[in-house]
Amino acid sequence: MSSSTKKPDQAQDRLFATEQSSGEFRFDSAVARVFPDMIRRSVPGYTTIIPMIEVITDQYAQPGSHCYDLGCSLGASTLAMRHGIGDRECTLIGVDNSDAMIERCEHYIALDDHPLPVTLKCEDILDTDIQNTSVTTLNFTLQFVAPERRTELLGRIADATLPGGVLILSEKIRFESDVEQAAQTELHHEFKRANGYSDLEISQKRSALERVLLPETLAEHQERLHTAGFTRVMVWYQCFNFVSMLAIKSP
Repeated sequence: MSSSTKKPDQAQDRLFATEQSSGEFRFDSAVARVFPDMIRRSVPGYTTIIPMIEVITDQYAQPGSHCYDLGCSLGASTLAMRHGIGDRECTLIGVDNSDAMIERCEHYIALDDHPLPVTLKCEDILDTDIQNTSVTTLNFTLQFVAPERRTELLGRIADATLPGGVLILSEKIRFESDVEQAAQTELHHEFKRANGYSDLEISQKRSALERVLLPETLAEHQERLHTAGFTRVMVWYQCFNFVSMLAIKSP
């Protein structure tokens, strides 16, 4: 197997298994190496969301349009979109601001047997030129964008979305009720424990993420999507405090 098609090495996520000084979570080479294991064991429903992105893309991708995976990381959503597009003549673009993620994503794209070309860009999604899109995916990405920039980003996506096009938005959310927030958070932590994470790992990762992952309520997301210019917003998936929405622009 050539170096261009060799599967990237993957490791079990043990990044927070030992005591360490506090710091912000970063999508660096260490995270990229364990990312498939990390996200599978940390995000309930992730293994359902990815194949459903393929289904949604199949339903809404329009020939001659662009399709974007913004915050593509290792390309799981990108590959799902690629197969959902099928033989339609679309331009598929994956964007991430992490060099380590893009480098590994290139290998996963090369290993996939679908003929549709994929353009990968290493840049901030806030700087990405978005145009003529029928399907855009933000899969657990918006939560890492500064809150004051989220309306601007979604507005640009909505403006670039063709009539009948969609945005797939997956996010970790917080709840209006403190009681529900506590209950859902504990269920999420139990999910992590069931997947082999220790209380130390859960606590340290939570502390690192709290500085960069800023969740909002479902109502805040829905209001912003409508304000941006999407006509209909629906929740198509939820597990604990993780939600995926479909924002549709009317034909």
